[in-house]
Amino acid sequence: MRGYVYFILVGVTVAALSATNLMASTQVRVVDGDTLEVAGVVYRMHGIDAPEAGQTCNSADGGSWQCGKEAIAILEGLARGNDVNCDKRGIDLYGRTIGVCKVGDRDLNATMIETGHAWAFRRYSEDYVGLEEIAHKVKIGIWQAETEAPWEYRSHKWDVAKLEAPNGCPIKGNISKNGRIYHAPWSPWYLKTKVSIKGGERWFCSEKEAVEAGWRAPYWGH
Repeated sequence: MRGYVYFILVGVTVAALSATNLMASTQVRVVDGDTLEVAGVVYRMHGIDAPEAGQTCNSADGGSWQCGKEAIAILEGLARGNDVNCDKRGIDLYGRTIGVCKVGDRDLNATMIETGHAWAFRRYSEDYVGLEEIAHKVKIGIWQAETEAPWEYRSHKWDVAKLEAPNGCPIKGNISKNGRIYHAPWSPWYLKTKVSIKGGERWFCSEKEAVEAGWRAPYWGH
């Protein structure tokens, strides 16, 4: 995954961000904390990696908080009801367009980093490393305590599920009233999802395989 006018939103709340949205939009859908669907095109936000929907992070008081759900809520507050524009920087393995998404001059990718709701995805880009270092220094969001990065979280979930899945293929292809949806091991609904081979459901060895077969990832936004 990847000048702008940057806005430092230290101490920002979900309610404060949501209050900026004056009307609903059917053109923007939040898939998760680093993925948007704009006018039918799915964009994987360049240079950032947000916590997964079911992921929790460590808090400063020694407890934990639902960082994955909060990242989704923050992105919804920034994007929904607004005119979102994303550039195009290539296509990832799952057919998603990689891009920087903006509302006006506000770089949403950057804002997710600044507010402590995403990591700079250094494996693919160092564009947001400087902003991440600032967020880390002020201990905001995911930086308030040492916690597991999303790529590590996904890796651990994958390794455990792979041991128990048929032929080591742990992705569950489910069919429901919402269509053909696949659940990776880090999905909040993974353990509750059953695979009915007789009903046309199936297991996949990779997200790419699931997408190519016509399944899609679940939408975690509203």
